[in-house]
Amino acid sequence: MPSEEVLAPGATRRSLIVGAAAAGAAVAGSTVIGAADANAAERRHAGDAAAHKSEGKRTMTNGKTEDGFVTAKDGASIYYKDWGPRDAQTVMFHHGWPLTADDWDAQMLFFLNHGYRVVAHDRRGHGRSTQTATGNEMNTYADDVLAVVAGLGLKTVFHVGHSTGGGEVARYLGRHGTSRAGKAALLGAVPPIMVKTEANPGGLPLEVFDGFRAALAANRAQFFRDIPTGPFYGFNRDGAKVSQGVIDNWWRQGMMGGTKAHYDCIKAFSETDFTEDLKKIDIPVLVMHGDDDQIVPIADSALLSAKLLPKGTLKVYKGFPHGMATTHAETINADLLAFFKA
Repeated sequence: MPSEEVLAPGATRRSLIVGAAAAGAAVAGSTVIGAADANAAERRHAGDAAAHKSEGKRTMTNGKTEDGFVTAKDGASIYYKDWGPRDAQTVMFHHGWPLTADDWDAQMLFFLNHGYRVVAHDRRGHGRSTQTATGNEMNTYADDVLAVVAGLGLKTVFHVGHSTGGGEVARYLGRHGTSRAGKAALLGAVPPIMVKTEANPGGLPLEVFDGFRAALAANRAQFFRDIPTGPFYGFNRDGAKVSQGVIDNWWRQGMMGGTKAHYDCIKAFSETDFTEDLKKIDIPVLVMHGDDDQIVPIADSALLSAKLLPKGTLKVYKGFPHGMATTHAETINADLLAFFKA
């Protein structure tokens, strides 16, 4: 059974960014993502995949690794960062939708300065990885993680996943086991399952995620402004300290990725059921969630996940938003470090 460190009183289920999604849906009209566009994206990146197919990683003369690519089973190139001593404890970071490894800047610098080896990758279709038209679902995401872990020869990795990345961590550990893992942390993560079903009556209606898809297809650039400006970082709350730089950085990362992959990933993060994955994870897992998370409501995510994990510990942050690793980096970093050292 999980232990619970902090539980904010009166934590309730928050709504997703229904307003932004509905606004996009209203202007969606007949916008669709065409197969021709997806095929064109595949052709543009075929050369990259071929170029990196046998590369795996590049090694610097000082014994550390630099940014590089590993090749997935289907030939897609998965971009990664790898900083720090190769013989140090490795922390691997898994980003949320529709972001990139850059979203972990504050954590990677912090743990690098504390002597850790830090690794982060761009999920397929996101950032600098191949803008795939296929494979944009959790099983393939998990297999891509294994490609990075195996390609870099990593062992006893501490995995940290935010939002969709938390689902990726759960599916990776559930699908490939924990023999290469030591601990894991799920921050504002989507498991066990977001969408409302008969088995998950507290989930969000499918129409919410249909609105996401409509908004993305209609005007992705504007949709990717609305999300960070409003609920992602809690900037829509009274008294919030708004950072335009943080908003711009979210938009920058989102627009680096491929529309088709981002579109498909909405289904992956909202409809994938991670219940059985969570039950299989036999390593310590810290479940971290803000009780003012408007993107992934806490009542139907962290509070349930912690009960399913054999060695889960729940830590709830009163008033913290979905993007708390950015807005409250000092607190999150300190708690992760304490968990890793315990």
